[in-house]
Amino acid sequence: MTVDVLRQPTRADRQARAAVAVLFLTNGALFANLLPRYPQIKADLGIGNAAYGLAVAAFPTGAIAAGLAAGVLVRRLGSARVAVAGTLLTGAGALAAGLADSVAVFAAALFLAGAMDAITDVAQNAHGLRVQRRYGRSIINSFHAIWSVGAVTGGAMAAAAIALDLSRGQHLLISGVLFGIAACAALRYCLPGPDTEPIARDEDTTDRGPRQEPNAAAPRRTVYVLAALVLIATAGTLVEDAGNSWATLYLSDSLHASVTLAACGFIALVGAQFVGRLIGDRLVDRFGQRQVARAGGLVAMAGMGLALAVPTVPGTILGFAAAGFGVATLVPAAMHEADELPGLKPGSGLTIVSWLMRLGFLLSPPVVGLVADATSLRAGLLVVPLAGLLVILVAGVLRPRRR
Repeated sequence: MTVDVLRQPTRADRQARAAVAVLFLTNGALFANLLPRYPQIKADLGIGNAAYGLAVAAFPTGAIAAGLAAGVLVRRLGSARVAVAGTLLTGAGALAAGLADSVAVFAAALFLAGAMDAITDVAQNAHGLRVQRRYGRSIINSFHAIWSVGAVTGGAMAAAAIALDLSRGQHLLISGVLFGIAACAALRYCLPGPDTEPIARDEDTTDRGPRQEPNAAAPRRTVYVLAALVLIATAGTLVEDAGNSWATLYLSDSLHASVTLAACGFIALVGAQFVGRLIGDRLVDRFGQRQVARAGGLVAMAGMGLALAVPTVPGTILGFAAAGFGVATLVPAAMHEADELPGLKPGSGLTIVSWLMRLGFLLSPPVVGLVADATSLRAGLLVVPLAGLLVILVAGVLRPRRR
């Protein structure tokens, strides 16, 4: 079954696209306001790197625990409502984490924020895909680029709040209220009705070519390719988490940067990732996803490897920027390839990759924290160039340049 695709978007469609962009913006900005506050929270709670890493891992743990509930909520309540409700609760979780007076409360607040963030992520992507089907062409990457804008905005807001000596409570309350209002306003312009309309799968509705029929003779290769795609997506999440959880801490504690300058490591990573997403489609069309991924892995490995080998504040900020630029297209590439795998029901490969890649966010903080306590945080951050090397080794499963 197919749907009629609107080749010329109506005013309502354009408004819905803008509304979804606002939801992605708020999702990127809310948690990014909390991340630069991590060093202050760690110092106030008086915890070591290992305990800090375990506490921070509560965020992806909450995301994994709540991930499967998102689909049920979207079907029952609608993707737009779920996305807005999740946004409000994510902001509440971030505020609670900023005000936490114990490690247990900090971890519990992050668990809540992570759970709500995962539900928001699924819901806003579901609604974005509804809008994309109305447009009849791909626009989903633009939403993810807007998410990066939100993350940079949130990080910059946090840096400004620190410079203005605002308390964490004041800062995160302002952030939660501001972006909560924006999300509620966006709800009015989202698409009405249920999220159950059939999805077009004709060969001429996308640029992916005909869907391959299941091939019973190749289940082993399907499993191998799927595992490689999970590794590629996980490598991208490992690098993202390095910027989320450790960039500010490494710059402030290990390299003695000011708290305002230390926030620039995270901002540089997310900002460069945004640039990579803006130009990623053109690069893939010209060189193929395989070459783009390998080049990105090389950029991340060389940039962050050099920054760790010769540690300076400017060099480290540039290293995080190189890492963010290098992994910009990895998660979308892995999801796209997984959705095209033969031998799997439509959507199964995408679901598996989306679910398992969150292990990168779950495992990275405690592993880096344990290595940091045993040796140094500089050694723990070797996970970034190693992730780049992993991409180079397994990127062969991605599509080459079209001839």
